[in-house]
Amino acid sequence: MISSAVKYCFRMPLVNSSAKFCEYISDFVFREDENDNLRAEIKLIPPENPNEDETRNTVVSFSSVNSEIPVYTNEFWTSKQRAASRLHEISYRACFKPQLPGFFIKLLTDKGEKVYDPFTGRGTTVIEAALLGRDVVSNDINPLSRMICEARLNPSSLDEIKQRLDSIQYDYSLSSDIDLSMFYEERTLSEIVSLKNYLEERKNSGSEDFIDRWIRMVATNRLTGHSAGFFSVYTLPPNQAVLPGRQIIINDKRGQSPEYRNTKKLILKKSRSLLKDLDKKSLFNLISAGKSAVFLNEDAAETALIENESISLTVTSPPFLDIVNYRSDNWLRCWFNSLDAESIGKNITMVRNAPEWASLMQLVFNELFRITKPGGWVAFEVGEVRNGKVCLDDYIVPAGINSGFECSGVLINEQNFTKTSNIWGVSNKKKGTNTNRIVVFRKT
Repeated sequence: MISSAVKYCFRMPLVNSSAKFCEYISDFVFREDENDNLRAEIKLIPPENPNEDETRNTVVSFSSVNSEIPVYTNEFWTSKQRAASRLHEISYRACFKPQLPGFFIKLLTDKGEKVYDPFTGRGTTVIEAALLGRDVVSNDINPLSRMICEARLNPSSLDEIKQRLDSIQYDYSLSSDIDLSMFYEERTLSEIVSLKNYLEERKNSGSEDFIDRWIRMVATNRLTGHSAGFFSVYTLPPNQAVLPGRQIIINDKRGQSPEYRNTKKLILKKSRSLLKDLDKKSLFNLISAGKSAVFLNEDAAETALIENESISLTVTSPPFLDIVNYRSDNWLRCWFNSLDAESIGKNITMVRNAPEWASLMQLVFNELFRITKPGGWVAFEVGEVRNGKVCLDDYIVPAGINSGFECSGVLINEQNFTKTSNIWGVSNKKKGTNTNRIVVFRKT
């Protein structure tokens, strides 16, 4: 048995005050050729002869709503694709890169401390924190979030997944209770319905285990997409499901009809990809975090089950006004998992104007202040919306301060994207998708 004195004998956080945070960020130099920009020292030493193509220095300005709040602009983590664990590669609307929470987790916490996300979504913060050896607390009003996230804290082996899939009997006489013929070939749909029924029976009988949950998670992620790696005919990317009428139009326009997809093979293929780069240490960290993980399905402003002053770091990104319609995007995932999309959608924050949104976020910050331990941190990612006309950090800075937090600054992670970012003819900068704006708070 490990004594508590040994168990918690980890190094102190890299940054443990607002002053140290400001010093670190001000002196931060981004180098694309390094896997990890976080050093053992608080202050980075700039290179003697920096190559401007390879390094970037932090530009410091000040908040428009509070001239005492510094704003730091730099590239704080890589823009490269697949630079994080493949375990993160589960599609979900409006999710940030794993490097974002990873930056703050490594900078502001020790191993074994609790990291929280009140708007978990696909679980980027939770999974990254677990991989890094932290304990995790997750909350999301959408029950799909827990289903997508929890299974990855208890990953199955490929052999276990294959054996379980082989044991599931498909009934090709089955069809769905709603018309999904515009998405799926007849036999494919029978397989999906058979799998849906199997998972529902296992859950309702109390016999669902971590292998079933993994299969459910992967199958949910494979329902629709824009390649032969998904169960459906070509449609929108998998983080959103179009409505049946829209899919009929897509099919007519492309002159396509659904072809048979072997669902068991596709589940196994995606599982292999998700598990590909998990080493023994990562697997140990995931399973350890999974044993103590807390999953809530509550309003982020009312999380009574989280103890006072228990959270070391919150990293989150809330719903941005009415930019993303989570209800319509997830209707098919809800159907597969026997969830009521309408009732779930009614509970998800959707407001049209920034002042109303800020009022809701104020309630969230009041709750975050209660659960954050003294010396703990909040990294609150927001964006530029309405084509860059509204900067939500202008509303978040006063909300955090009003709750009692000290605002350590605003980080603007600004990245130069490759030409593939414009492949759909969309200017990412106008949409606010090539920058992250993170407001950082500390509880003194």
